[in-house]
Amino acid sequence: MSLTIYHDGQFWVGIIEVVEGDKLKAFRYVFGAEPKDTEVLDFIYYRLLDVLNQSVHSGLDVKRKSNKKVNPKRLQRQVAKERNKVGISTKAQEAMKQEYEEKKKSRKKKAKQYREELKEQKYLMKKLKAKARHKGK
Repeated sequence: MSLTIYHDGQFWVGIIEVVEGDKLKAFRYVFGAEPKDTEVLDFIYYRLLDVLNQSVHSGLDVKRKSNKKVNPKRLQRQVAKERNKVGISTKAQEAMKQEYEEKKKSRKKKAKQYREELKEQKYLMKKLKAKARHKGK
């Protein structure tokens, strides 16, 4: 699991990347103003699980890297490169986009169901009023 915090031009955003098995899931959390260390820790301790549990999508397939012994100097260079890298991975962006699309579909489905129920209620009220008028009340 990794948490990357960066400034997107308007807000400070945190990207959480989680690899479970062969699946990558990515989540976006907007901090707003520049978060202090205590705010980041508060997010990790108290809100991170809520963000992870709201997941709808199953994740994207990711190829696992082999766990070979890495030369310490190479590892140092890789760490420095990661530290200087800005933003999020393409896979994470793709995973977030998939999550967004699935949430959008579920919202549309709920809205359609609500409209249908409302339409059915109006129809039943109309029928009841017509029946009452027919009876002369």
